[in-house]
Amino acid sequence: MQVCELSAFVCRQAWFPVTIHYALHGTVLVFQLSVNPFRQKRLALRLILSLTILIIIAEGISGYYIIKMQERQLLDEMIVGADQLSKAITSATWHAMLADHRGDAYNVMQTIALKQGIRMIRIFNKEGRVMFSTAPGEQPQVDKNAEACYLCHASNRPLVKVDVPGRSRIFRALDGGRRLAMITPIYNEPSCSEAVCHAHPPATKVLGVLDVALDLDPVDSEMAAMERRVFIMAGIHILIIGIFIIFFIRHFVDTPIQKLMEGTRAVSAMKLDVPVVVDSGGELGELARSFDAMRERLKGALAEINVFTTNLETKVEERTEELKAANLRLQRTDRLASLGQLAASVAHEINNPIFGVLNLSSLLQRIIGTEGIPPGRIQEVRNHIDRIVEETSRVGRIVADLLVFSRTSKPQHASMNLNSVVRSTLSIIGHKLELMDVEIRCCLADDLPVVSCDGSQMQQVLINIIMNGAEACQGRNGAAVTVSTACDHPAKNLVLRVSDNGEGIQKENLSKIFDPFFTTKEEGKGVGLGLAVVYGIVQAHHGDIEVSSNPATGTTFTVTLPIADGTQEP
Repeated sequence: MQVCELSAFVCRQAWFPVTIHYALHGTVLVFQLSVNPFRQKRLALRLILSLTILIIIAEGISGYYIIKMQERQLLDEMIVGADQLSKAITSATWHAMLADHRGDAYNVMQTIALKQGIRMIRIFNKEGRVMFSTAPGEQPQVDKNAEACYLCHASNRPLVKVDVPGRSRIFRALDGGRRLAMITPIYNEPSCSEAVCHAHPPATKVLGVLDVALDLDPVDSEMAAMERRVFIMAGIHILIIGIFIIFFIRHFVDTPIQKLMEGTRAVSAMKLDVPVVVDSGGELGELARSFDAMRERLKGALAEINVFTTNLETKVEERTEELKAANLRLQRTDRLASLGQLAASVAHEINNPIFGVLNLSSLLQRIIGTEGIPPGRIQEVRNHIDRIVEETSRVGRIVADLLVFSRTSKPQHASMNLNSVVRSTLSIIGHKLELMDVEIRCCLADDLPVVSCDGSQMQQVLINIIMNGAEACQGRNGAAVTVSTACDHPAKNLVLRVSDNGEGIQKENLSKIFDPFFTTKEEGKGVGLGLAVVYGIVQAHHGDIEVSSNPATGTTFTVTLPIADGTQEP
C-alpha cells in the first residue's frame, strides 16, 4: 500500500512526461519508470516556439499601429497644409477675381502649380463646369456624383459649410501615385454680390470650388522608411527576447528536467542508490525533492518486499513439501480405494458364473455317479455342459474387458480416412446386427480429410458404441443405428456421430456412463468397462466425446477428432 501511494504521488506532481508502471511478478513487486526524451525535447521546443510566436505577434501588432498612427499624423499635417495652401490661393487671387481680371488670377494659380508637390489646381462652378485647370486635357465638366462633389451634393440641398477633413480626399492617379485633393468653396461675399461689374444675387451662397491636388510621394517614401525602421527594430527586439527565452528555458526548465529524467531512468533500472539532485527552486525543485523522497521510500518498500518474499518463499517451500507428502498419501489411499472397488466389482462379476459352474459340476457328478451317464439323461448332461461353457466364456469376457481397460496401449498414429474405418467396422459386425434385426444406416461425407489415428483402436470405439446402440433399440419396430461423418472446417475437426432410436439414457445417468464399472444393462450382460475404454482411446487421440439422449428419440454419441496435417484424400 505504501508503494502504491508513492506512485500516485509522482503521477500527480510530474507535469513532464514520466510514467511509472508497477506489476506483481510472482511474489516480487517490480517497478518501471519510463520517460520519453523526445517528448521532453518537444516540451522545451514548444515553450520556445510559443513564446517566440507571441512576441512576433505582439511586435507585429505594435508595429502596425505605430505605422498607421504615423501615417495618420502625416496625412493630417498634409491636410492642414493643403487647406492653408487653398486659403492662400484664394486670398492671392481675391483682388484679381474681384476686379474680374481672370487672367491675372489664372496666372497666379499657374505659377503656384509649378511648385514642387503640387500636381493640379482647378476651379469649377457650382454646375460642375471647369472654369480653369493647370492640368492639360482636363475634362470640361465635373461629375457631381464623383468623390470630389459627392459630400456637398449628397442631399437635395447642397452643403455650404464643410469641415476641413470632410473636404479632403485621397485617391490613386493614373500613373500609380497617390494624391491628396482639397476642395475649398468660393463663397459669395458681399463685395461680390454688391459689385457693379458682375454682381451675384445675395441668395447664391457658393460661387464655385477651388480644387488643389498635392503629391503624396513624400509621405509614401517616409512611410516606407518608417516601415523598414519598425521592421528592423521588431527583428532586433525579437532576437534579443528570443535569446533571453532560450537561455531562460535552458537554465530553468530544460536542465532540471534532464536531471529529473536521469533520476527516473536510474529508478527504472532499479538503481535506487542514485539520488535525484536538481539545483532549482520553485515547482521543479519541489518536484525533484519529492521524487527523491519517493525514491528513498521506494527503496525501503522494496527492501521490505524482498524480506517478505524470502520469508514467503521459505513458507511456500515448506507447504509444498507438506502438500507433496499429503498428495502421496492421498494417491496411495486412492489407489487402494480403486483397487478395492476393482476387486469388489471383479469378484462380484466373476462370482456368479463361477458359482453357476460349481453347481452344474456338482450336479453332473451326481448324475454320472460311479456307473457313468444314464442313457436317459444324456441330453440333460449335454445341456449342463453347454451352460458350463457359457458361464466360463462369460468369465473370459470379463477378464478380457478388464485387461483392455487396464492395459490400453499408446495409439499407433497413421493418416487414415475415417470413412474407410467405418466401412471396415461395419463389415465385421454387420452380420451380428442382422441377427439382432437392427438396421444400419450410413451418412458418410464425401472428400473427407485424413485423420491421424490408430485404426484398430478407432475400430474398437466404433464397435463398442454401435453395439451399445443396437442393444438399446433391439426388439423395437424399425430399430436402427445411424453412423455419420462430417468435417468442421472452421474448427479443423472431423466429427463422427452414432445415433440409435432406442429407449435412451436416463438424465441422472448421463454423467456416469464413462465411469468404470457403471452399467445399466441387466446383470450378467456387462461390467461397465466398454465406454470407459472408448473414453480413454478418444482422449489418447486428443479428441473429445459427448453424449446426448432423449427417451423419445434415442441416444447420440459424438466423437470429435483433430484433422491430420496434410492434403485431403483424393
